[in-house]
Amino acid sequence: MNISSIIDPNKRYDFVLVFDVTDGNPNGDPDAGNLPRIDPETMQGIVTDVAIKRKIRDYIYFTRGNLEGFDIYVKHRGILTNEQKKAYEQLGKPEDDTSPKTVKDARQWMCEHYFDTRMFGAVMSTKKFNAGQVRGAVQLTFARSVDPIFPAESSITRVALTNADDIKNGKVADEEARSGQMGRKAYVPYGLYIAYGFYMPSFGVQTGVKEEDLKGLWESLINMWDIDHSASRGRMACRGLYVFSHESYLGNAPSNQLFEKIEIHRSDRSKVARSYKDYVIVFDEKMPDGVTLHKIVNFFKDTKVVN
Repeated sequence: MNISSIIDPNKRYDFVLVFDVTDGNPNGDPDAGNLPRIDPETMQGIVTDVAIKRKIRDYIYFTRGNLEGFDIYVKHRGILTNEQKKAYEQLGKPEDDTSPKTVKDARQWMCEHYFDTRMFGAVMSTKKFNAGQVRGAVQLTFARSVDPIFPAESSITRVALTNADDIKNGKVADEEARSGQMGRKAYVPYGLYIAYGFYMPSFGVQTGVKEEDLKGLWESLINMWDIDHSASRGRMACRGLYVFSHESYLGNAPSNQLFEKIEIHRSDRSKVARSYKDYVIVFDEKMPDGVTLHKIVNFFKDTKVVN
């Protein structure tokens, strides 16, 4: 893994992230009883960009949160205006000051101090502590599974009860539960997902993106799964990270043409996929002038190269 060649904030990067889940729920849908998200027409699994960004934010906070400029604006269960208030206090401005200069200065302060504001952008145009809006330099798509997934549910039981009056046919005064409670646990037996991302230097210059920011982004995509383990998520891991770097500030080729140069499909469709080893990845390594493909992570042993 060598990311030193892809941390120049003045270059454009398009990237492909491949990850998988085994016996877990990668991103539950609250409108569907927290079942894994799916495309109802193709039955492909979906993981939202918001879920991926949450993992990136958490990784940065755990690994760099104590460093100047690497605080996180959208914290878990945080209050956004409390973060914007810090900018106004540092600038010595009243909370209701909405003058263009104050908003601009507050916006710049937020970009300087918060990693996710610089990288992902933020809407901070609130009534109090207005810090304007920031267009992020990094954008992510939903992740979509290569094959259809089959969301499953298993019945689970709990031998302990929450309250004494939950006991069926028992008395509130009983000190011992005579029966347990039933529940359901949703999971995906296996799914291999692909997400696409973009870094635009034109926005990075505006927000003040630095080399360390890009280094943190690539490290997060590779390692963030290990600080996000839970029983409900099963086993999740990065299986591939492929970055297209452009020599031109605005890019040397459209991102969709580059993404089509990487294809992943099941090696044997007569078998049910239960591992990334059941897939083959095909690279078309004939790149447009000024574009370089960096295979930062590639766990696929069955690899084909087309020139």
